[in-house]
Amino acid sequence: MAISEPLMANSAPLIETLEARDLVIDVPGRTGGRPLYLRIAPGERWGVLGPNGAGKTTLMHTLAGLRAPRSGEVRLGGTPLSRLKRRALARRLGIVFQAHHDDFPATVRETALIGRHPFIAPWQQEGAEDIARAEAALERLDLTHLAERELSTLSGGERQRVSLATLLTQAPRFWLADEPTNHLDLHHQVAVMELLAEQADRGCGVVMCLHDLNLAARWCSHLLLLYPDGEACWGEASSMLVPAALEGLYGQALTTAMVDGAPVFVPRR
Repeated sequence: MAISEPLMANSAPLIETLEARDLVIDVPGRTGGRPLYLRIAPGERWGVLGPNGAGKTTLMHTLAGLRAPRSGEVRLGGTPLSRLKRRALARRLGIVFQAHHDDFPATVRETALIGRHPFIAPWQQEGAEDIARAEAALERLDLTHLAERELSTLSGGERQRVSLATLLTQAPRFWLADEPTNHLDLHHQVAVMELLAEQADRGCGVVMCLHDLNLAARWCSHLLLLYPDGEACWGEASSMLVPAALEGLYGQALTTAMVDGAPVFVPRR
């Protein structure tokens, strides 16, 4: 496997979708909320936008099957997540968390190899293909020179790239990324967004929580807007990226310009 090539997702039906059906996420202190009817298809790049406390992280954990919804359900390939075994689910769906808790000492390479655990038997060692996938992922995230470093010695941005390399090593059909550009400098922000777009182009479905409107405008095909009161709207990015919707979302007046064919949003005083 050439390490310069993007990793292929593990085999799965091309028509498989990730769906939220009549889904109300369980946000503490919120009594209501608009039910979500989402269908994330292969090749789509969904951005989730909203102010702090709107429920973006709760939604991602719910879509990953890590948190029960208040009502409704999430389905993968037509099957409710609750009926899928964790190992089978991990072969098809993966998540990058916003916060990292590294309780056990491990190197960057060892952490990337965790992405292969759903595909090997308990206590089985990683094989040559697993190692090649991990090495390719480290190369793709500009981490090869840090492969032997302990996680505890890394900066926040380096640790974030390790999380993405682990997910790339896992190569799921659906990617859930909670603030994937968190802690990253501008160069690595662009590189990560290019990676996510690349995975969608290769047939994966991608859902990412973002705080940067301009990254969302440039890279997302669809958007879900989560409002603090539990209301939501969603659709193709072109229909969501309008000042009226975004100013109400953030409570902030915006100025819009077009740069290289994409809208750019700047807060007004």
